[in-house]
Amino acid sequence: MRYLAIDYGNKRTGLAICDSAETLATPLAVTREQKGLLRKIADIVKNENVEAIVLGLPLSMDGSESSQTRRVLDFAEQLKQHLDIPLHLQDERLSSFSAERELALGKLTRGKKRKRLDAVAAAAILEAFLQAKSQD
Repeated sequence: MRYLAIDYGNKRTGLAICDSAETLATPLAVTREQKGLLRKIADIVKNENVEAIVLGLPLSMDGSESSQTRRVLDFAEQLKQHLDIPLHLQDERLSSFSAERELALGKLTRGKKRKRLDAVAAAAILEAFLQAKSQD
């Protein structure tokens, strides 16, 4: 099954996708679009034969919800209205930390790292989802 992971943010949204064998999560894009975001996601779902969405759920380290959690849940409702595929929420705690650590190993400039960070974080969210799914 092909999954599209979304690391939704106020300024930037990271996207990642996996192969149909569910073995490789790949950063896809980072977008600053907010108005056209649902359309962009719908186009990716159609063009990439995505069968389900994995949306990162930002929880506090103690597991409690924050104002950003509420924004993401509102966005999840919008996705459900625009797409007719399953949507899964995935705890995204430490995904940005993991992405930063991964990017630190590369030889990118600070600006290039910032541009890729959200897509790499989306890939980390997708990897965590696929790993949990494989253990079920």
